[in-house]
Amino acid sequence: MRRLRPLLICAALLATTVPASAAAAPPSSGGAGERVKGLDRVIPAPASVTPADGHFTLDEDTPIRLGGTGRARAEARGPAGQLAALLRPSTGYALPVTAAHGEDGLRLRIVDELPAPPGGAKRDGLGAEGYRLTVDENSADLSATTRAGLLNGIQTLRQLLPDRAESRTAQDGPWRIAAGTVVDEPRYAYRGAHLDVSRHFFGVGTVKKYIDRIAMYKLNKLHLHLSDDQGWRIAVKSWPRLTEHGGKTEVGGGPGGYYTQAQYRDIVRYAAARNVTVVPEIDMPGHTNAALSSYAELNCDGVAPPPYTGIEVGFSSLCVGKEITYDFVDDVVREIARLTPGPYLHIGGDEAHSTDKKDYAAFMARAQRTVAKYGKTVVGWHQLTGAGPAEGAIAQYWGTEGKEKEVVEAAKNGTRLILSPANRAYLDMKYNKDTPYGLDWAGHVETRQSYDWDPGSYFKGVPEEAVHGVEAALWTERIESIEQIDYMAFPRLPGIAELGWSPADTHDWADYRERLAQQAPRWDALGITYWRSPQVPWPDA
Repeated sequence: MRRLRPLLICAALLATTVPASAAAAPPSSGGAGERVKGLDRVIPAPASVTPADGHFTLDEDTPIRLGGTGRARAEARGPAGQLAALLRPSTGYALPVTAAHGEDGLRLRIVDELPAPPGGAKRDGLGAEGYRLTVDENSADLSATTRAGLLNGIQTLRQLLPDRAESRTAQDGPWRIAAGTVVDEPRYAYRGAHLDVSRHFFGVGTVKKYIDRIAMYKLNKLHLHLSDDQGWRIAVKSWPRLTEHGGKTEVGGGPGGYYTQAQYRDIVRYAAARNVTVVPEIDMPGHTNAALSSYAELNCDGVAPPPYTGIEVGFSSLCVGKEITYDFVDDVVREIARLTPGPYLHIGGDEAHSTDKKDYAAFMARAQRTVAKYGKTVVGWHQLTGAGPAEGAIAQYWGTEGKEKEVVEAAKNGTRLILSPANRAYLDMKYNKDTPYGLDWAGHVETRQSYDWDPGSYFKGVPEEAVHGVEAALWTERIESIEQIDYMAFPRLPGIAELGWSPADTHDWADYRERLAQQAPRWDALGITYWRSPQVPWPDA
């Protein structure tokens, strides 16, 4: 039985929470009669919700209080500042961040320990990303054992406020939060979103917008696909022509572009402030035409091919028999590892059709050793499982059936899996035949298909503990702007986020589609363009 079902029944008896039957009602424009959104109406679904009578009202005198002392208080200040910055424009309130003690207001605290949610993990306390939110008539108290936990709790708190809280201009109140308690933590440690900046280049501002969108749904990894046949997107000082030449193209012959190392560091810092770790990908030995075009010596025949602006795959390969290839890999991995504080470095490895199978295995073995040499954990596409994954390596699955024997055997032998099945989690797949963007090689992927699967049991024969997490992938052969990114990501991205965060027993399409529908006014306020799936009962439909 789903953990939230009894709570939904209880909530229907409380005057201050939204009954399930009212979930699709159009949002009020404000006023004393406006319903207060129930604690169980957020995405991703929390691990445990206990509703209570009453509500907390945010007003012009509300402070944001920092609990604790010393380092714990200092760690809470950043999340408190983000909460204030989020709410000041829409409410018009000062919302001062203060260390002064008080029992009222929005209170953020980092504590030594918190109990795990009922029925959750069989241990005493919440994990590093967990939080506890307790709301009564005097305060909304958010506690966590880490800064990451506070940031996750803030994402829940913002969804409990009226949707107009997302506006960048002053709106009318009241600003109410339903009373009760949320105790929450993620199912998986890895909850990712992938963005291909190689097929079409997207500047720093667009990447930051996408970081904001994924953080809102508690995704904690941004996988940046930084190199491919069509363009090289990160400056490497020891091989400058990678960007001077290889960074000036993209699909369709556009101007391309690349990130300087300073810009990349800026993206990494911006993401980290929002509990998002950047996972850089340098695809190898295939998907390398931009590099091969930039340096002739990386080709077996010593001849640089012309830049490529099409979308075919599998035709390019580094020359695995040349020692300079491994000097190149070492230099690139060293520089990017130095720029990236997160633990992961993705080396691609898919669709290397122009590389002999034996050569592929030998190359991937050396590439994995190089990643380990610079202190990073190897991530590769699931073809890595056919080449001998290194100890601790992670394979990212992008197939459509969940049956590949090599993947099963690798998982049984200790290789962890990130699941991105293309017919479920590839956000560039068209919704239907009329979708104006994206591709359809994995079929049409509507909102329910993207949500209605269980990562823990998806891959036949793979032990559940081998699943490291999930990732929503967005390739950009046919996507060129933030508006198009949004259109393909929403409404599917929140569903993948819920699969990564929420307990398996909260999984229920009928309930989820109602909660998803309630997100639409929030997206409107944020300027997010989204696909109005006929599978979802949108408020104004």
